[in-house]
Amino acid sequence: MLNPFLRRWAPWCLALALPSSPVVADSYMVFVGTYAGPRSEGIYSYRYDSATGVIEELGLAAPTRSPSFLALHPNGRFLYAANEAGRPDGRKEGAITAFAIDPASGRLRELNHAPSVGAGPCHLTVDPAGRQVLAANYGGGSVVSLALEPDGRVGAQTAFHQHVGSSVNAARQKEPHAHSINLAPGARFAYVADLGMDRLLVYPFDPARGLAGPARDDSPRLGPGSGPRHVAVHPSGRHAYVINEMLSTVTVYRVGAGGGRLEEVQTVGTLPEGFSGGSSTAEVVVHPSGRFVYGSNRGHDSLAVFAVDSATGRLAPRGHVPTGGKTPRNFCIDPEGKTLWAANQGSDNIVVFRVDAATGALERTGQELKVGMPVCVRFLRLPR
Repeated sequence: MLNPFLRRWAPWCLALALPSSPVVADSYMVFVGTYAGPRSEGIYSYRYDSATGVIEELGLAAPTRSPSFLALHPNGRFLYAANEAGRPDGRKEGAITAFAIDPASGRLRELNHAPSVGAGPCHLTVDPAGRQVLAANYGGGSVVSLALEPDGRVGAQTAFHQHVGSSVNAARQKEPHAHSINLAPGARFAYVADLGMDRLLVYPFDPARGLAGPARDDSPRLGPGSGPRHVAVHPSGRHAYVINEMLSTVTVYRVGAGGGRLEEVQTVGTLPEGFSGGSSTAEVVVHPSGRFVYGSNRGHDSLAVFAVDSATGRLAPRGHVPTGGKTPRNFCIDPEGKTLWAANQGSDNIVVFRVDAATGALERTGQELKVGMPVCVRFLRLPR
């Protein structure tokens, strides 16, 4: 539960730190995906006012089995969840569940669910046209695309690709593990980070046919044992950032015209020099301004902060900030770039940080949300 005092009277106001020019501020619905268990039953929702910083807890939006990752439809009316632990009907195969959003209450109404055609779906995305949902199956080592119906329901499977391969770590890379799927600028290609293969697979994409063909032969290979996990594309569309779970690094790519060709630019570590404990990375996010990149360290329990060279896309380390909890998994920056919400899976809390627009530095706001095993945070802008 959010502290009642913080819920009603947030002790900070972002507007005071902004220039005197007119401030554009919006209200948002914030949805949190979790690993369901004793302290969590599914997806939770909050209302966030970006002008005042006030966060209102709305409670359980929908009960559903381990909705570890969430994606919003571009029309703002529907939300999709990857049921990583199995289908809502009890089958072991993973599922994708569709929900209709009630913007007034934050509640979700289940529309239907469909098999992800593989075990352990851990990441999904909806294309900008709202015609396809794409999912990565970690346990199955595969990717799938499914058509979306006009009423928001998940429809027929349009494509499926089984990965084949391995890499050097016998314990974690003896088989493929598709860990994320993102669309390239222009949505003509999809980027799939496969931890088990140490590859960033580039698939052609078509809004009518989904993943429209096999991965390109020139799809990048990362360093042995890297374990690529998630991908973030720069707002300019010229660079992409891959966070590598096993080596705790970020690899920078230059994106060619059309998004199909990627050229490696740099690899930089996410941990402080001299750190010798166990740690792995989870999420990478580019600030909406394009000036900063952040990555989460699980074990060191911190966010690594980087400044971005606008010409080359290269990253310059700018320090580390404790996340205020354990095992930070996903984190999300609000669409206006004012706050960062860090989901600490191991300590059942989400800590909210203020983002310095000039330096990218993070400062705790004093706001902390209590939710069991949070995994994913997503913002939906509400109509004015």
